This record gives sequence, C-alpha cells and structure tokens, in this order.
Amino acid sequence: MAEKLKIIALGGLNEIGKNLTVYEYGNDIIVVDVGMGFPDDDMYGIDVVIPDVSYLIKNQDKIRGIFLTHGHEDHIGALPYVLRSFNAPIYATRMTLGLVHLKLEEHKLLDTTKLVTCEAGDVIRAGKFSVEFIHANHSIADAVSFAIKSPVGTVIHTGDFKIDPTPIKGKIMDLTRLGQLGKEGVLAMLADSTNVERPGYTRSERAVGASFDELFKSCKERIIVTTFASNVDRIQQIINVAARYGRKVAITGRSMENSMRVATELGYTEIPQGVLVDINHIKSLPRDKICIITTGSQGEAMSALFRIAFSTHKQVEIQAGDRVIISASAIPGNENAVNNIINELYRKRAEVVSENAGALHVSGHACQDELKIIHALVRPKFFIPVHGEQRHLQTHARVAQEMGTPPENIIISDVGRVIELTANSAQLGGTVPSGRVFVDGYGVGDVGSVVLRDRRHLAQDGMIVVVVSLSGETGELVSGPDIITRGFVYVKESESLMEELREVALEALEACQVRNISDWATIKSAMKGELSRYLYRKTKRNPMILPVVMEV
Repeated sequence: MAEKLKIIALGGLNEIGKNLTVYEYGNDIIVVDVGMGFPDDDMYGIDVVIPDVSYLIKNQDKIRGIFLTHGHEDHIGALPYVLRSFNAPIYATRMTLGLVHLKLEEHKLLDTTKLVTCEAGDVIRAGKFSVEFIHANHSIADAVSFAIKSPVGTVIHTGDFKIDPTPIKGKIMDLTRLGQLGKEGVLAMLADSTNVERPGYTRSERAVGASFDELFKSCKERIIVTTFASNVDRIQQIINVAARYGRKVAITGRSMENSMRVATELGYTEIPQGVLVDINHIKSLPRDKICIITTGSQGEAMSALFRIAFSTHKQVEIQAGDRVIISASAIPGNENAVNNIINELYRKRAEVVSENAGALHVSGHACQDELKIIHALVRPKFFIPVHGEQRHLQTHARVAQEMGTPPENIIISDVGRVIELTANSAQLGGTVPSGRVFVDGYGVGDVGSVVLRDRRHLAQDGMIVVVVSLSGETGELVSGPDIITRGFVYVKESESLMEELREVALEALEACQVRNISDWATIKSAMKGELSRYLYRKTKRNPMILPVVMEV
C-alpha cells in the first residue's frame, strides 16, 4: 500500500498564534514554523504558551528540518523551548535567521543548532521532501511561502502574507511562481485565514507614510511613536519622515533594539547619517527635534511605552504636549491593556493619536480579494484553511467554494488531527498528542491544568489555612485552631467571622475524637468539609481551604 502524506497542525488552528505544522511522509518529517502564543487572561502567572511537541520528540529521528516562513513570535517564539527536546537544522531567510540567532544566543542553544540561510527561489532537499522558498509580502521583511513537493504531490503553504503592490523594500509577492505551480498542478494549499472576514484588499504599507508626514509636519512638540518591533518597513518610514523634518531618532525597548540591530546589520534598514542618537542624549535636544520609537503598542506590562506612561522609564518621562502616535491595532484580548496606557497618557496631558484618527496602521494579512487571487492562481485540488479561529476557518472555506473548490475537497482540521493525502484523496485520520504547554519563568510544562485551576481558585476566592497542633501520644488538641487568610477577607474587620471559623474547626475536631478517628488525612478532610459548607452558607464564597495538622 502506497504511503500517504500526513499533515498535522500542532498549533495555529482554532486559535491565533502558536503556529506549527508537521509534514510527514514515510520516515521523513519536516516542520513548518515553531510559534508561541500569548496566555489568556485567566492563565495567572503564565508568560507564554507553546505547542505540545511530544509527537515530534517521539519521532525526532525522522525530522529532516525546521522551515520558517518569517520572524514573528507566533512563528518562531517556541524554538528555544522546543530545541531543548530535539535538534534539527533550521532553514530560513536572512532576517528570520537574524532574529532566531538572537533567541538561541540568549538561551545558549546557538552552538548546538545548525542554521541555514536561504533566499526566495532556493529549493532545499529534506528526505523525500523538497521545499521551495517563494517571496511573499508581510509586515516583516523576508517573509516567504513554501512549495512543498512530496511523492504524492505539491502542497503550497502560504504562511502569513498580503499582496502589497508598493512594498517599502523589495518586490511584490511572487505571484508568477505561484501561477506556474498552479499550472503544473497543486495537490493542496494551506492558506492564512487571519483577515478572511475583511472584504477587499489590505492597504499597502506605503499608505502609512503619508499619515506620518502629516503628523510630523504640523508638530512643534516631542513625538513618541510605538509600533511592532519586527515591522522594519514601518520603522524605516518613521525614520525617513523624522529625518525629513530635522528630528533625531532614539530607540527604546529591548525587542525594538534587537530588531533594529538585525535589520541594520543585514541592510533592511537604512538610517541617514547622524539621525540616530542614544536614548540617554535626548534631554539635551530641543523638544521639536526629537522622535522616540518605542515598543509597547499592545500595552504589555514593562514594555518601554508602559514604563514611559507610568513614569518608571529611566530616560523618558511623558510631558504635557507630547504627541504619542500608536501605529498598531490592538490584538484581540489586548484592548484593555492598551486603553490603560492611553488613559495614563491623557492623564499626563499628552496628545494621543491612534489608528482611529487615520491610516496609522495597515495589516500584514491578506483580505478576501487577495485570498481569491491566490486561490485563482494556485487552483489546489484540496484546500486546508489555517491560522485562525473557527469562524476564520469556516469563512475561508466559503471563499474557497466561491473560487470553485468543491465542499468535499475542503478540510477544516483541528490541532492534533492528522490529515491524510494521496494523489486523489484527502481525509481526516486519527489524532496525535497535542495541546498547550505553559511557560512560567524558567519552568516549561511544570504548570499544568491542575495548577492553573488552583491559581484561578486563589484569584477568585482567596485562601484559608487552618492550623492545629495535636498531641502525638493522645491525639488531643494542644493548641489552635488558628485561622490564617489571604485574599479572602480583611481579618481586622472580620474578627467575628474568624472566631466562628475557629468554632466550626473545633467542632469538627471534637466530632472526630468522639468517633475515635486518629487518621490525620480524615481529620483534615473533616475540618475542610465543615469549614467549606459553613463559609458557603455564610458568605456564598468558596475559598481554597488548607488544613495543617502538626504533631507535638
């Protein structure tokens, strides 16, 4: 029986971010992107979320390479954590590898990882696969799509893309090559669904430049601009307009500084002579001659803009009249964090200009009409929408049907589900281990659903600790019960409740003694049960109750 091509998403389906797709044929596996996701609001203490790669760890001998479409965190952010478990050569374009290099250097993985620089047009052999790099437009330089050839046919994996007819640097997306591949015959296409709900076309990055020009031309105050650190084309436009109006530019924010360093070293950013200054030197310059470019467009706590707004930044403090330009849209879930910063900026009498006031941000993802162009050029036999929540995947499926793909040839998959392809068929198969792994500080995967449940419980209702000391010989009460609370009530104002809780705990202990119960686990359970029932009747709350029994 002939081998089937298996396509398995370990992330990026029914969610935004955490993109990781596995292609498997026989004894060969290639991995496309290894991204991270951001924690939900109820994931207390979690820093980042990464895909569960236990399937790849189990099959690491088959892995022939990791191929990266571009350098955004949701496509490369999990690499330092994943590469601790297995090793494979990484193939990517120069800008992407520059950002990966910084990550691996920070995690001390650089010496053990093989990095291979590729360019659009290159074809890499990886076992039974060959992977062709195809130039794409996105909101970061050097983005590519892949044409993945296998013994059963060619699969197009678009990655994140838009069709920008007037890009700031480089050329328009290589539609010609996609059209050629379409004529040769494409078995399947996995395409970006992020912006599929928006009709029409995504505006060109160049449209933002005119808005910046207007905002700089009329301003006599200091200008602070925040945008995504990886959007070097946007940063280039800000630098260009600042230089045009005689302003010096200072950069602040670690990710912005790293991104600028990589982009400048690789020639993706051209800084006019004498325009860039150290952030420590801006106090000596006139206010109308300063432009600060900073991180924090998503309201991240401890980002440079957050620290500037809340007066904890060492070099920059908001002054009345400062014009703060937010050149980004809030990622779903970040709206409150962004609004908190905006409100604080207003409180300090700054002028805030967001994308609501004009064309200050354009998306890096294709809208419906651009997606239709790609479908028309590629003409895949089977279509698999990726990179989106369920509503995005379903909407993209309808767009594919409009473009002539039969409904039975469209597969909406889920994380961990195996799609099996032959030259003439595509169907959903079984599942592989998958899910979310939580990173908390240096811990990877040591915080699971049980720990998160406890954190939610503590956050919602607080905690009560009941401490009793029992005689090791007789089992009689020596001291206590003592009640300690955290996050439940303010003890000094709830003395009567604390006394009532002591009485309830004491009654539970006495009941155990009457029944000659000396097992500590049973005693703890009895105290916990009685206190829980009493508290719910009295307060309608369910705090976490921790009984502590000490032997004296």
